[in-house]
Amino acid sequence: MIKNMEILAPAGSFESLESALRCGADAVYIGGKYFSARGNASNFSNDEIADACRLCHLYGAKLYIAVNTVIADSEADAFCKYIKYTSSAGIDAYIVQDWGCIYLIKKCVPDAVIHASTQMTIHTPKGAEFAKSLGFSRIVPARELSCEKIEEITNYIPETEVFVHGALCMSVSGQCYFSAMIGSRSANRGVCGQVCRLPFSSCGNKKFSALSLKDLTLLNHIRELEKCGVCSLKIEGRMKRPEYVASAVTETKKALSGQIPDIEMLKSVFSRDGFTDGYFTGKRNHMFGTRSKDDSDRDLLPCIREYYKKQPQIYSLEFKVNITENQKAKLSAYCPECNLYSYAEGEIPEKALKKPLDLEYTGKQLSKLGDTLFKFIGVSGFISEGVILKASELNNLRREAVQKMEEKIIEKNTPHYSVSEYSPEIPTVQKSEIKNTEIRIQCRNARQAKYSEPFADMLIIPADECMQAVEYGIDVNKICIAPPRFITDEREEIFKITELKSMGINHLLCVNPAYIQTGNELGMILHGGFGLNVTNSFSCKMLAESGLDDITLSFEMKLSQLKKINSPIPRGIIAYGQLPLMLVRNCPVSNESGCAKCTGSITDRTGRIFPVRCHKKEYAEIFNSDTLYINKKDFSEFDFVLIMLGDENAEQIKDLSENFGRTDFKHPNMTKGLYYRGIINETQNKKNE
Repeated sequence: MIKNMEILAPAGSFESLESALRCGADAVYIGGKYFSARGNASNFSNDEIADACRLCHLYGAKLYIAVNTVIADSEADAFCKYIKYTSSAGIDAYIVQDWGCIYLIKKCVPDAVIHASTQMTIHTPKGAEFAKSLGFSRIVPARELSCEKIEEITNYIPETEVFVHGALCMSVSGQCYFSAMIGSRSANRGVCGQVCRLPFSSCGNKKFSALSLKDLTLLNHIRELEKCGVCSLKIEGRMKRPEYVASAVTETKKALSGQIPDIEMLKSVFSRDGFTDGYFTGKRNHMFGTRSKDDSDRDLLPCIREYYKKQPQIYSLEFKVNITENQKAKLSAYCPECNLYSYAEGEIPEKALKKPLDLEYTGKQLSKLGDTLFKFIGVSGFISEGVILKASELNNLRREAVQKMEEKIIEKNTPHYSVSEYSPEIPTVQKSEIKNTEIRIQCRNARQAKYSEPFADMLIIPADECMQAVEYGIDVNKICIAPPRFITDEREEIFKITELKSMGINHLLCVNPAYIQTGNELGMILHGGFGLNVTNSFSCKMLAESGLDDITLSFEMKLSQLKKINSPIPRGIIAYGQLPLMLVRNCPVSNESGCAKCTGSITDRTGRIFPVRCHKKEYAEIFNSDTLYINKKDFSEFDFVLIMLGDENAEQIKDLSENFGRTDFKHPNMTKGLYYRGIINETQNKKNE
C-alpha cells in the first residue's frame, strides 16, 4: 500500500464531483464559468463552487480550481473579484498559467496556495526552481517527461503533480496555437477546437490523423512515480462523464493499494485505440491513435454508476447520552478520525408507562445514520430509570449531532485566507509614434544571421549556431542566444550558454521559465519570448520583477488589445514569419513516413501545407501554412518587432529587409494572423448569456 500520494480527480459537473468523492478521490479540480481552460465543460457557478468546497471538505478532500487561461486587461477586475470570492468560499489552491494571474492572485489573496499549470511548460530543475522562487507550492510538469526527468524536478519544488490517466495534447504542455490560428478558438483561452483530432498527413492521406495521440495511462507505473517523489496523481477529464471519473479514480486507488488496475475496463469506458504510457519510459513508440465508436462500451456504464450510487462511510461516530429525569436530554458525538465532538440538546424525558428507555434501544435509533458519511460504533452514558424519550426525539438529537459534526469537519478542513482590498488599475498607454522601432531577426542558422546583420538591430540565433556566427564576424553585442524550446539535458544547455557568455554574448531569449532562472543566475540581459504567452499589463509587471528586460507579446491577441498593454519594460510583437503553432516531442512526419522519407511538412484535408522542422530528433515545431506580415503602420507603436525567418535565402532576406514595413510588400500566402481577426472571447460570451 502506497501512502501519501494524492488521487486528484477532474470534475466538469457536480455529478462528476460527487462520483469522484464517493469513489475515494483525495482532491478534485474544477473550473468555474470563467477563466477555465475547459470552457466547454458544464463547469461551476459561484454558488456551486461554494457548495463544492463544503462537500469536498466534508469528505476530507481538497478542492483546486483551474484559472488556467490567459486573460486580457479588460478582465482583470472581474478576475480579482472571482479570486476573492473563491478564496472566501474555501478553495484550497489555484492552478495558474498566466503570469498576470499570478501577479493578481498575490495582490488579492497574498497567502493563497498556487499551483503551476502544465501550460507553464516547466520541464527542468531550473524551471521548477524558478517556480518555487515565485511562491508556487506545486508544479504540474510538462507531460512529455520521462521518469528520470520527473525525478530530477521533484528535488527542486515541494510538490509535483503528474498526469497518470486521460487525454494527451499533441503540443507540449497543451500550449497550442493551432486551434486559434485555424478556427479562432484559442486553447490558451479555454475553447480549444481539438484541431489535432482532424485528418493530417505527411504523405497526402486525407483520412490519416497525424496529430492525434492515444490517451495516457500510467497506472501500471505507480511504484516508479512514488520513487520519483511525485505527491499527486492527476486524472485528466473535466469534459468527460461521471462514469469515466468514477472508473479512473477506482482503478487509480486500486493501483495505489498494490492491486492490478483493470486497464481493459478503462479502455471500455473511454479510449482512443487503446492507451499509451506516453513519454514516461523515454520511448516514443505506439503513441498515435484515434477514437472510434467501438472504443467505449455503453453497457458498462450502469455497472460503473454503482461505484458512486451510495455514500461511503468514511468516519466513525461514538455517541454518549445523558437522559436524566426532569432535565433536557443531552447527546454528544465523537469522531475519532477527526478528533471532534458535537453536542445536541432535546426535550425533557417523560415517565415510561410501559417499557422504559435503555441503552440498547437508544443505540438502535442512533445507529440509523442513513445516507451520511458516518458509521455507528457504539453508545454509552446514563439513562434514568423509568423514563422514555420518543423515537422521533432521539432521531432529532441524532440529526442535530450529525449536522453539527459535519459543520465542524467542514470548518476544520476549510482554509482561511487574508483577502486584501486590492483593485487593479491599468494606466492608459499614451499613443505615440515610435520613430525607430527596433528590428530583431530570428534566424535558423548562422548563415542567415550573416545575411541579416546589415538590416538588424538584434540577431536571435540558435545556441548551437552562435559560435559560427562569431566566426563570421558578427558583432557579439548584436547576438541573442536562442536556446532550444524543449530541453532534454539542461546541464548541457547551461554549459553552452555559459561558454557563449564568456565570449561576450550577453543576451538570452527566455522561451520558458527555466531560462529566466538560468539567465538571472548568469547575470545576462533577458528577452522574453512569445512562449511566455503575455496578453496583459500585469504579466509584463510580473516578468519585469522577475528579471526580464523586454517581452514579445502573444500573437493571439488583436493589435488593438496589444497596443493598450502597459508595460514597465519594452514590448514587441512578431511582424513577419510562419508562426509556430505546435511544439511536439513526437514528430508526426516520422510517425507516418519515417525519418528516411521525411517530407518536412504535413497537409490538412483542404490541402494546406504546414512545415515541420526537426530539432535533433528531440522535438519538432509545426508552423503555419501562411506567412504573417504586418506593415509599419501596424507596428509603429511598439518598441521592437520580430522577423522570424524560415527557409529564406540570402536574396530573399535582402529583399525582405529592404522592403520590410512597406504596405506594398508582396509575399506568397501572406496573412495578418489574428492581429485583426482575433479569437473567440468565450469569457465575454458567457457574461452576455
